[in-house]
Amino acid sequence: MSKRQANREEVVSRILEAAEIEFGLKGFKGASLQDIATRAELPKPNIVYYFHSKENLYKEVLSNIAESWNDLFDKATSEDDPATVLDSFIRTKLKQSFASPRSSRIFAQEVIQGAPFIGENLRTEVSTWFQSRVAVLESWMAAGKMRTLDATSLIFMIWATTQHYADFEAQIQALTGRDVMSESDQQRVGDTVCDIILSGCGLQRPSSC
Repeated sequence: MSKRQANREEVVSRILEAAEIEFGLKGFKGASLQDIATRAELPKPNIVYYFHSKENLYKEVLSNIAESWNDLFDKATSEDDPATVLDSFIRTKLKQSFASPRSSRIFAQEVIQGAPFIGENLRTEVSTWFQSRVAVLESWMAAGKMRTLDATSLIFMIWATTQHYADFEAQIQALTGRDVMSESDQQRVGDTVCDIILSGCGLQRPSSC
């Protein structure tokens, strides 16, 4: 990688990180390019150069969040073991919720508002990806690798359960009396969620977990 390319990637990364914080704190309408530039410690023209507008930057933040969530499941095929894939997918999503709850809340708020900026993407690219994942689950069911059930509802359940720990962080803190979940707490949550979902699929949690 050239020095110029490395510098470009560093600048873009700083912009995206600052943008996620600002959008998380203030929402799309409340955040400004100047606020983002100040947080990134970069001139505002740098943001305009790379992203052209606040809307484009916001869409990129949302896209990165969605891609990071589903990266592991994206690689699953009909040849894989469903228990291993689903267990890893659930645990990865939970870790992301614990580590970066702000990301989940940004995405959730966009969808709650009717997905004004990513609606078209949801109906096209994301829908195509989603149907391909449903097809993998159904191939496992057809092969007798897991219980036959509604694959669409299963994916929705995994998303909802794992993202709950980010979107409702304040409620969880109030009810558990813990401001931060310890590693043992997170492990317990992961084990419990995986046990419940996998058993519902007629699967057992991998012994290595």
